[in-house]
Amino acid sequence: MAGAIAPRMSFSSLKRKQPKTFTVRIATMDAEMEFSCEVKWKGKDLFDLVCRTLGLRETWFFGLQYTIKDTVAWLKMDKKVLDHDVPTEEPKTFHFLAKFYPENAEEELVQEITQHLFFLQVKKQILDEKIYCPPEASVLLASYAVQAKYGDYDPSVHKRGFLAQEELLPKRVINLYQMTPEMWEERITAWYAEHRGRARDEAEMEYLKIAQDLEMYGVNYFAIRNKKGTELLLGVDALGLHIYDPDNRLTPKISFPWNEIRNISYSDKEILQLCIGNHDLFMRRRKADSLEVQQMKAQAREEKARKQMERQRLAREKQMREEAERTRDELERRLMQLKEEATMANEALMRSEETADLLAEKAQITEEEAKLLAQKAAEAEQEMQRIKATAIRTEEEKRLMEQKVLEAEMLALKMAEESERRAKEADQLKQDLQEARESERRAKQKLLEITSKSSYTQSMNSSTTALPTDLPSFNLISESLSFDFKDTDMKRLSMEIEKEKVEYMEKSKHLQEQLNELKTEIEALKLKERETALDILHNENASRGNSKHNTIKKLTLQSTKSRVAFFEEL
Repeated sequence: MAGAIAPRMSFSSLKRKQPKTFTVRIATMDAEMEFSCEVKWKGKDLFDLVCRTLGLRETWFFGLQYTIKDTVAWLKMDKKVLDHDVPTEEPKTFHFLAKFYPENAEEELVQEITQHLFFLQVKKQILDEKIYCPPEASVLLASYAVQAKYGDYDPSVHKRGFLAQEELLPKRVINLYQMTPEMWEERITAWYAEHRGRARDEAEMEYLKIAQDLEMYGVNYFAIRNKKGTELLLGVDALGLHIYDPDNRLTPKISFPWNEIRNISYSDKEILQLCIGNHDLFMRRRKADSLEVQQMKAQAREEKARKQMERQRLAREKQMREEAERTRDELERRLMQLKEEATMANEALMRSEETADLLAEKAQITEEEAKLLAQKAAEAEQEMQRIKATAIRTEEEKRLMEQKVLEAEMLALKMAEESERRAKEADQLKQDLQEARESERRAKQKLLEITSKSSYTQSMNSSTTALPTDLPSFNLISESLSFDFKDTDMKRLSMEIEKEKVEYMEKSKHLQEQLNELKTEIEALKLKERETALDILHNENASRGNSKHNTIKKLTLQSTKSRVAFFEEL
């Protein structure tokens, strides 16, 4: 009896041990995934699973966001997923998004997947007008987005209208100008063509480098009141805390960098977590990189070097292929030309042969006519002799005879002249026939030469169009590269930084000139009555020479106490 019950008890205990699960759907900026999660999982368990699936190691920038009652919240890492105020229906949807933004995207974003997710998120925020972007900068950013998606510009492939279905500009920008979609496409394409040679990750990074200088980039806004009850906006970003007028999200009235903030207390835990996270990252950037980050950067440099080598190899192959194609086209063109010449020579030969045949036939006819005339002349001479020998007795007969003799003599003379003319004509035709046959001989010789050239050209063509199979290969041996940056080697590092700074300044100057040129070009097409409040504020800032960074710099020149006092008096 005990033996029969034991198996049932064992099966029941196994059944009870199976963990209960629930389904979640994770939406990234360009994909969706579903996972089966255990009910005991905390936010970190789910977050780590998503990061592993994506191959993402720069986890500190991201979080899982969910929506509840028309508000958004972030999944807490140390709290069970089901203990959050998430919807009860399954699958439970979370959005994998960047929660914290870098100060300098190029320096801080190491992995390509990290850069790509940031690019997609910032691009969407600009198109959704959550980040204000001036019209001329919108066109430039659109050109980098096109480069990232389509690769190098090729006029034979990217024909007029190829961007018709793409969402590239904020609707506010499109509505602000009397410009057709074709006019916008023309201006975007003009800049797109200049980005030739940039890989997708490079184009996306250029996009982020421009976007990070926009005033609203990376700023989270929250409604607050000071002690006087004045309604204000608190902006939280990678640089610090900023106080804004509710009607002006571009220009802060007061700024407090994170290094001035020692303690934060706030009733809204979401804001508090956002502040703590940004503060931690701010301080972390100003310390030496952790071993993990150093390894990631070293791997990223190696990967970048490998890709650069690969791009150079592909560029060389492409150049050789294009040269081979150009040579092939030239040889084909030359072959076609030789074929045309051969056809013309063949036609000339046929005409010469036809002419020679006609001349030979005409000469034969003329010769026969001359013989016939000579025969007739001989007959006339015989008749004349016969008539002379005939005795004509009467005077009348004599007169008639003399008349006949005279007529016979004239006919004989005429026949002789005609025979002589025909003989000359026959001689001329024989000469023409000889010349025609000589022309035929020359035409056959030229055709033979053209045929031999054509054979040579075809052999050259077959040997030239094929790409060489023995192209040199380049293998990157990681052990041969050294990426040892020591803290003591400050002089070399300083020189490199200075060089990069000069290059950046030159590039920025050229970029600004391009932006100003486009702004001037489309200014006449602007509908002033459609300008938004942010458009007007941005134009005022630009006319004063104010930018995001120099505005914050000016605001932080005063002491912290004076800024706090000013905040309380607003």
